Amino acid sequence: MITAPLVAAAYSVAAAAEEEEVNPLLPHTYDIVWSLVIVVIIAVVFIKYALPKFQAVLDERTEKIEGGLQHAEAAQAEAAELRAEYEQQLADARTEAARIKEAARAEGGAIVTELKAKAAAEAARTVETAQRQIEAERQQAAVSLRNDVGALATELASKIVGESLEDSARQSRVVDRFLEELEANATATTSAGKEN
Repeated sequence: MITAPLVAAAYSVAAAAEEEEVNPLLPHTYDIVWSLVIVVIIAVVFIKYALPKFQAVLDERTEKIEGGLQHAEAAQAEAAELRAEYEQQLADARTEAARIKEAARAEGGAIVTELKAKAAAEAARTVETAQRQIEAERQQAAVSLRNDVGALATELASKIVGESLEDSARQSRVVDRFLEELEANATATTSAGKEN
């Protein structure tokens, strides 16, 4: 029976030692062991089932974001290309407009020059036609005047002289001499007026 009191004494020493060693901040060993077992079980379940699903969702989001970034970069590159093409077309259109404007200006100048030349030619032709018409009318008036003056002069001379001047040769000489005297008087009057 020595063993029983010894065992009892050992238990009491162990219990006393345990009571002395119990730290209120440190849990009991069995609590630590069972907590570790539960954490390991939860970790295994989390790693086996939940983590792959989280990883799949994250991979899918990463792919979407990267795809969106690539799509955005492609759209940006396309927009830059379209902008460069638009700017080139705009520059070409401005160049073409300037060329057309310059051509229109040159054509307008040519048309103005051509119209001025036509107007000058038309004016010269009109002046020439008018001068010819005036000359023809002057000659016609001179002939008509000569005939009228000749008839009047012959009639007047017949009355003054008292004889008939019906002879056409004589009548023509009398008219010519009379007209020459009139022209000489008109010339002398014009020259005298210019000198004053």
